[in-house]
Amino acid sequence: MINLYNTMTRKKEPFQPITPGVVNMYVCGPTVYNYIHIGNARSIIAFDTVRRYFEYRGFKVNFVSNFTDVDDKMINTAKKEGTTVPKLAEKFIQAFMQDSKAINVEPATVNPRATQNVPEIVDFIQVLIDKGYAYASDGDVYYRTRKFANYGKLSGQNIDELEQGASEHINDEETARKEDPIDFALWKGAKADEISWDAPWGKGRPGWHIECSVMATKYLGDTIDIHAGGEDLEFPHHENEIAQSEAKTGKKFANYWMHNGFVTVGDENEKMSKSLGNFVTVHDIINEMDPQILRLFMATTQYRRPIQYTRENLEEAGNNLAKLQNAFANLNYRFQNSESGADAGTDKRVKELVEQFTTAMDDDFNVQNGIAVVYELAKVLNVYSEQATVKKETLELLKTTFVQLVSIFGIKLEEGQLEDETIKQLIVERDAARDNKDFKRSDEIRDQLKEQGINLEDTPQGTRWKRA
Repeated sequence: MINLYNTMTRKKEPFQPITPGVVNMYVCGPTVYNYIHIGNARSIIAFDTVRRYFEYRGFKVNFVSNFTDVDDKMINTAKKEGTTVPKLAEKFIQAFMQDSKAINVEPATVNPRATQNVPEIVDFIQVLIDKGYAYASDGDVYYRTRKFANYGKLSGQNIDELEQGASEHINDEETARKEDPIDFALWKGAKADEISWDAPWGKGRPGWHIECSVMATKYLGDTIDIHAGGEDLEFPHHENEIAQSEAKTGKKFANYWMHNGFVTVGDENEKMSKSLGNFVTVHDIINEMDPQILRLFMATTQYRRPIQYTRENLEEAGNNLAKLQNAFANLNYRFQNSESGADAGTDKRVKELVEQFTTAMDDDFNVQNGIAVVYELAKVLNVYSEQATVKKETLELLKTTFVQLVSIFGIKLEEGQLEDETIKQLIVERDAARDNKDFKRSDEIRDQLKEQGINLEDTPQGTRWKRA
């Protein structure tokens, strides 16, 4: 059974889905006013890995992750760039899709946008007003925070201590429109030349917190299995989502809350963020290196732990990626010299490793212990790759198991390149040149392949190759 750490209870709990065999999971997505930085990517990769493991264990995962495509940052950036909020959003949503594909993130079941759900947001707010949990004030609508019992139960905040700093966006003008300084905005009245929608209390746009409550319940139901996001969202964003959703539905909003750790930068472990100006975008980094290096780097640190972003750590991830790819490449080469029959000893060893892997991952998705098992399996692959003749069924077992486990971390093993007939033909030609003592041609072919990232190894069983 999978056990996960529930932020709400501050302990690990057995995962029991509402519907057997199904996981309804909502993950807060980005505000699309810029390219995503690797701090954003941490959350995206962490919960994609969680999703993949649920799927490996046989669950159907309904995975919803939103785009915040209208807010103050969107409006200000659009003005600065001389464009519209919808055009800005579309530009960076497409960039998000491309960057996510590059780091091999599975597409969400639904990627709802705030601007595409305004009627539902208006209806949701009206219910809160009718129930006395919200009120209109000069075109804005605010939530009565003190009216919701146990406000602060997720983050451990004391409501009596929240008047100062309840929201980073509080200002004197806004506070004057509130009944209580700790109330938060559900709807923001339109200013001149701002994008807006009609509502019973006046033209405006949704507040940040309300969109996730609306979209989570719309697509996954009043009570969902898992709500996830970065630990910086625990308060006030997720706290406010709970207050809004449970006041409206009268039901528990989410059974489990999961929060990933920050990405820190350099030796001083400073948090990476756009506001601090110390961020690196995924868009830039995947143009400098294999995107799978970034994927492996982030996917193999347990989601609740912080990640220290350094070039040295990326280089280590690159070396580990090469080990996995080479083990797979070597195993595929051995398929050319295989025979029928299975190896009972290998069956037992693979079963042991799979059990170790499952035990690790069932323990709150302990990817560090999980990937350690995968590296052990890679050693088994390498052992068989050194043998002159290997039984075909054994190779199939090793290959299938290795691909299954590695794919949970989002790593693609490029089997198609290993069947490249051009490379094989060049190797055959080189072998013939060596037999004829045409060492000049032999060296030319070796150099040609090396330029393509192919390293050759001459063994008693013949010439073997692998990607550098």
